[in-house]
Amino acid sequence: MRHVMRKEQQGISLSGMLTWSTVVVIFALLGMKLIPSYMEYATIKRALVGIASDPSLQNAHPGEIRQSFGKRAVIDQITVVNSRDIQISKIGGQTVLSVSYSVKTPLFANISLSIDFTAASNR
Repeated sequence: MRHVMRKEQQGISLSGMLTWSTVVVIFALLGMKLIPSYMEYATIKRALVGIASDPSLQNAHPGEIRQSFGKRAVIDQITVVNSRDIQISKIGGQTVLSVSYSVKTPLFANISLSIDFTAASNR
């Protein structure tokens, strides 16, 4: 007679699979909720860098710089900040634009996540 050696079972149990799938779903939902905020931050940063590096705006009046940002904000669909929120300064003869803002993202029911962003043309 042959003895059949049983191997230990390998794999994940149903409860383990449910636990891990719950964790994956939660992180996927967080990603889907937060990615648009970071994409808008990148768009704002790109606009600030573009305006600060524009040779025609190097010696421009702050009103002209704000108007240029306003136009870019309309084109790029930037809604979280406006041209009045932009801080304009000169560092070493170069125009530096910066803005700080917060985004409140609702996650689940009464739970929200607040993210603080600071974008500058020289960083």
